Amino acid sequence: MKEIIVAKFGGSSLANGHQFKKVRDIVKADSRRRYIVPSAPGKSRPGDTKVTDLLYLCHDKMQEGLDISPVFSEIEKRYQEICRDLGLSIGIEEVLGEIRERILAGASRDYLASRGEYLNGIILSQYLGFEFIDAKDIILFNDEGRLDLKASEDRIRKRLKSVDYGVIPGFYGADGDGNIVTFSRGGSDITGSIVASSVRASLYENWTDVSGFLVADPNIVKDAKTMEVVTYKELRELCYMGAPVLHEESIFPIKMLGIPINIKNTNRPEDKGTLIVDESMNPPIRDSVTGISGKKDFTVIRVEKNLMNSEIGFIRKLVSIFERYRISIEHIPSSIDSLSVVVSNSNIAGKLEDIIEEIKRECQPDDIVIYPDMALIAVVGRGMAKTRGISGSIFTALANQGVRIRMISQDSSELNIILAVDREDFDKTVETIYGVIQQK
Repeated sequence: MKEIIVAKFGGSSLANGHQFKKVRDIVKADSRRRYIVPSAPGKSRPGDTKVTDLLYLCHDKMQEGLDISPVFSEIEKRYQEICRDLGLSIGIEEVLGEIRERILAGASRDYLASRGEYLNGIILSQYLGFEFIDAKDIILFNDEGRLDLKASEDRIRKRLKSVDYGVIPGFYGADGDGNIVTFSRGGSDITGSIVASSVRASLYENWTDVSGFLVADPNIVKDAKTMEVVTYKELRELCYMGAPVLHEESIFPIKMLGIPINIKNTNRPEDKGTLIVDESMNPPIRDSVTGISGKKDFTVIRVEKNLMNSEIGFIRKLVSIFERYRISIEHIPSSIDSLSVVVSNSNIAGKLEDIIEEIKRECQPDDIVIYPDMALIAVVGRGMAKTRGISGSIFTALANQGVRIRMISQDSSELNIILAVDREDFDKTVETIYGVIQQK
């Protein structure tokens, strides 16, 4: 069976004609790249606005009864310039005119937002010589606006069965009545993932403007290394703690099948990028730590009670209080006579005093201590379980830097260590941990 690569190209990869030429060179370099998923044009130069944002602005102006001409003219110029740079004569003005008429007739916000990918799909298919497949015909949503994955995969397999090479716009599909429905921002990643799962691709490539994921935030750690290989499980831990990587929703169809993802740089296609694989592939462990990520603005509520461990139902009573206030709990590290509840500041805003009173009334603790404005940092890596002294080295280095660790949480798999530190120590903690792991 012939191998298939599905390649998704982000907005920065298709921002202008020069970028389109790079994409063509990449696609044509490997005949296995058979199905291409484009995003709408991103910023072409400093001061530019993304096309999708311009389309949203058009809709907002229509809703307010304002003239859309200045904004829509900017959209027209972007696409006309791309076609001119590529030497294409495909009647893009006629397509743009039809879209303008739909806007003036009261087109939906989803329809309008999807036209950036739609137009880029038409242009890219002509430029590559691939067949254009409108995503509305193969990506299906139910009456509640949710993706119907099984129906979509069935439709995709049937439609692509006779298509050797095709371009499928990302970000949108249609409901049972044919109305355009969009995914959330970043939805082109979801489209690419669905297509890859449907055709049982051997690889899903996600082309962007960076050469993979970095071990730590480059705004904190200068010249941070690129992660060469990361598992889905590690990715979830890093993503949850705020790393700017793929959202889990965007990869769930291919994760279920264990299809590898390669994050690549359109501007540096020779770079290996980051390969995301299933744990079952048992990728070699090169480093003790795969990545470091974190988020700020948490509150830690420590509840202390003598003989807490012997009181049946204590944790249930405590957790139910947060449930009643519809507050999601991030972590619950504990000791024999104390338990800490970690919640985000935004979720608990305006509710903290009431929650404390309920804890006192229902749980009758000996003491409650509040630690506001905390930061959580996750150190993630399959190699930590095989590296002796990694935790000790991190804690010692942080102590030497004057960082006070407020909380430590680690599961039995030793896949990650989560630390809580004061918000002002966030950057210092990340820098220090990165320095330690580079010596391991």
